[in-house]
Amino acid sequence: MRILITNDDGVYSPGIAALAQVASRFGEVRIVAPDVEMSSASHSITASRPVTYKRTPLPGGLDAYRVNGTPGDCVLLGTTLWEKVDIVLSGINIGTNLGNAVWHSGTLAGAKQGALLGHRAIAFSAPATDREQPNFEMLKPWVASVLELLLGIENLCLVNVNFPGKPPRGTLWTRQSLRHYDGKVVPAKDPMGRTHYWFTVVPVEATEEGTDRWAIEQGYVSMMPVTLDLTDHAQLASMQKLEAWKKLKFA
Repeated sequence: MRILITNDDGVYSPGIAALAQVASRFGEVRIVAPDVEMSSASHSITASRPVTYKRTPLPGGLDAYRVNGTPGDCVLLGTTLWEKVDIVLSGINIGTNLGNAVWHSGTLAGAKQGALLGHRAIAFSAPATDREQPNFEMLKPWVASVLELLLGIENLCLVNVNFPGKPPRGTLWTRQSLRHYDGKVVPAKDPMGRTHYWFTVVPVEATEEGTDRWAIEQGYVSMMPVTLDLTDHAQLASMQKLEAWKKLKFA
């Protein structure tokens, strides 16, 4: 099995090394990741300039390449230059990707790009604080368990996995937490007296049971199947029924 690994924290992140070390038990691993941090890059693709890569061996003999582009670029390049990739893994991100964050997550975007190219894909994330990174050594056995489970389910196209900050109680299948945020723009001054702005993301609603965020708060590993189809099928069906009714009424 050929396993392509990317992230949005950059090729030198300890999270990508931890994921590659575990994934190497399941197949042949190659890392293709951004040369600098690309957090919140979402699913952007570089189109206005050429993209290059450079071989960057990492400790432990990991086969790695750094790319001057986004996570999406890395997967496009990696799957083009390395034929017959079986699965794309992204992470382990330093920081969770829950709820609304899946829209702008560069970590999930790397996995989504793999899925768009027809590969199975999994994104991995773990919480971090301002002072501490995730405990990757503690997470490694859980990464292995999740990989063993998900690799055995062939019809799963794309999964967003988040780990809790403490040793997990187990795993849960979840849905996306949809919450509104205060959306405030807070002005401040830099040391040169220039105005800059912080965007706040404080939730204004409680967490619903069964969601990805709820699972993490309860100490579980969240495994959320993700679809590439953004269509609101319920609304589409409703509008089609309304349209059909209007045609019958005025026929």
